[in-house]
Amino acid sequence: MRIGLLTEGGYPYATGESAPWCDRLVRGLGQHQFDLYALGGPGTPLPLPPNVRVVRTADPEGPDQDGTPKNRLERAAFGDGRATRRAYGRRERRRFTEAFHALATGLCREVEAATESGPAAPTGPVPGSGPATDATDPGGAQFAGGLYALAELARERGGLPGALRSDDAVRALETACRAPGARRGAAAAGLRDHLAFADHLERALRPLSFDWYTEDALGAADLCHAAAGGTTALPGLLAKRFFGTPLLVTEYGVPLRAHYLSTAGADRSAPLRALLAALHGRLAAETYRQASLLTPGNAHARRWQEKCGADRNRIRTVHPGMAADRFAEIGEDEESGDPATLVWVGRVEPAKDLIALLHAFAEIRARQPDARLRIVAVPEREPCGGAYRAHCKGLAAQLFPDEAAGAHAVGENPVTFEELGGPEAPTLEDTYASGAVVVLSSVVEGFPASLVEAMFCARATVSTDVGAVVEIIGGTGLVVPPRNPRALADACLALLRDPERRYRLGAAARARALELFTVEQNLGAFRDIYLELLSHAPVRHRPGDGVPFAHPAEAHVPGSWKHKAVTTGSGGPDA
Repeated sequence: MRIGLLTEGGYPYATGESAPWCDRLVRGLGQHQFDLYALGGPGTPLPLPPNVRVVRTADPEGPDQDGTPKNRLERAAFGDGRATRRAYGRRERRRFTEAFHALATGLCREVEAATESGPAAPTGPVPGSGPATDATDPGGAQFAGGLYALAELARERGGLPGALRSDDAVRALETACRAPGARRGAAAAGLRDHLAFADHLERALRPLSFDWYTEDALGAADLCHAAAGGTTALPGLLAKRFFGTPLLVTEYGVPLRAHYLSTAGADRSAPLRALLAALHGRLAAETYRQASLLTPGNAHARRWQEKCGADRNRIRTVHPGMAADRFAEIGEDEESGDPATLVWVGRVEPAKDLIALLHAFAEIRARQPDARLRIVAVPEREPCGGAYRAHCKGLAAQLFPDEAAGAHAVGENPVTFEELGGPEAPTLEDTYASGAVVVLSSVVEGFPASLVEAMFCARATVSTDVGAVVEIIGGTGLVVPPRNPRALADACLALLRDPERRYRLGAAARARALELFTVEQNLGAFRDIYLELLSHAPVRHRPGDGVPFAHPAEAHVPGSWKHKAVTTGSGGPDA
């Protein structure tokens, strides 16, 4: 089978959180051929397995590429000398204006349901009701119609040469925002918001201008597998539109949720944020409507997909696979580690709520003076939590002054801040092995990998009830409400003071993790899904494939298959 794998900001480069998962998927399913289509800037390429046929890259967040191949397998998304550089004529300009107006109108329009008793009332997608139809969401149909019309124009004319930032586009967007029935936030947008949103929209729709939509590119794939939703899945939508290629979408985080939680656009105006949320919502709804199957990484992401209009009958949860071998030695030695040490591992940022953890530890120390807390920060590609980390260190210094065992001993703080990879915490295995209980104090989470790693190490856990935490640990750990330091302290003390319960929960956690979160179960699930989707897809005969069954199956088996005369009679064995 030939798979078109759509990735974002990572694989086949050594960047991004999805790169390890994509690499394990491609290497683990060696019986299939993979064509990689990567959205994101170039980086350090990873060694590719032999079942990768071609790599095509594009950077939707950066300038257009010049088409220069970066290695023997790689091609840029934008050709050199293509019609992309030509300006539109009058006819193409009119087609673009009509298509963009339909897209902008659908984007700015509220979701409405007509009633007999009065005017239409704004509604949202109902969880579990399936994708919105044209009757319940005419705005979604307008958005999809405009999107595909722009895609067909870009395919015919070689791209959208600056048209998405043109005066025609801005005027159409302004008209849509001020039209009757527009979203309240969109109606309040001004010229500055329109210009800023046009810039975001151009980058989000840049995949429409890629040269991936030919018979020898995505048209040759038996299945498109998008490793994320949003812009990453857009080439898969167009492949289904142009060639009927089935689309599989795997999401470990929903783009609309990420937009709401992002702090990157804190300085944006409220109308601009409303327009961006509408774009994420409309694109997600159309992706979920067209996808043959959705595979969220956890039930938390699944609920978000259903709220965005996904049909629950086409959703199948596939937990991410994580390498368990590196933790085997620690997991088999459940009594290792200091019985009075708590361990926290993750990125130091406000969403992790280390302030609540420090206040909880203050209460723990008051009731168990020998307790210690290790806060181990994982490296970040773009460090941005320096101020928050400094604040946490200052609070720890106020709550826990350095203590010494005697008059001539050096004082130590019971709370330590360390870096993963440093001398105190060289590896994750060493970090988890040093403590008896692993703590998660977050107020916002998706799928916390640190919990799974702790479970592989047979460590009991205390976590806040956020994201997919309950789904991960099941009944193998203690769960407390977020922003509740007293409950967090009580749960930690309960495990610190009861070694037998701690060992029992740790063993159960390791067994659960080995059953649900290994690479093998992840690969097995996608192996079955690939075959299932291909079996339900219509057969497509491409040029050069030949006539089906023109040669018998025996013709492909080495050796002679001619019938030989069977000697019977006096010379036979029965004579």
